[in-house]
Amino acid sequence: MAEPRAFVSFDFDHNEKQRNLFVGQAKSDSPTPFTVQDWSSKSRLPQVTWEAEIKKKLGRTNMCIVLVGRTMASAAGVAKEIAMAKEQDVPVFGVYVDGATAANALPVGLARSRTVTWEWKKVAAMVDKCMTEGKNRRGGGCLLSLLTFGLLRAK
Repeated sequence: MAEPRAFVSFDFDHNEKQRNLFVGQAKSDSPTPFTVQDWSSKSRLPQVTWEAEIKKKLGRTNMCIVLVGRTMASAAGVAKEIAMAKEQDVPVFGVYVDGATAANALPVGLARSRTVTWEWKKVAAMVDKCMTEGKNRRGGGCLLSLLTFGLLRAK
């Protein structure tokens, strides 16, 4: 099986630091069970451009990892990314960051039962689970996408 690829969704206004830490800790030379290549938008884009770009990126991934911060319920872009992922049968799960817990609101479309604490063993277990769900049940997608657009690689 090809290495899993993930799109990392986060609250651009409040959780960029946590996104940087999450991606940084998941580098190939770290003790995590996988590596992450960050494909998040580095700047604000016009709405139409953003939607087209995100939809294309999500279509080339095996899963969407939502970094759930304390103010996540107000992040409209994250809810749109979750909806786009679901439209394309891309499994979605969340990881609590920035002191968020089960007491914090989740973005629309993200189930509490699919949100875990930021412990790499739990994140890895969700990655493994996602690789058996949604579009991943159909053989993992296009080989060109697997080779060209790898976002998350198992160690």
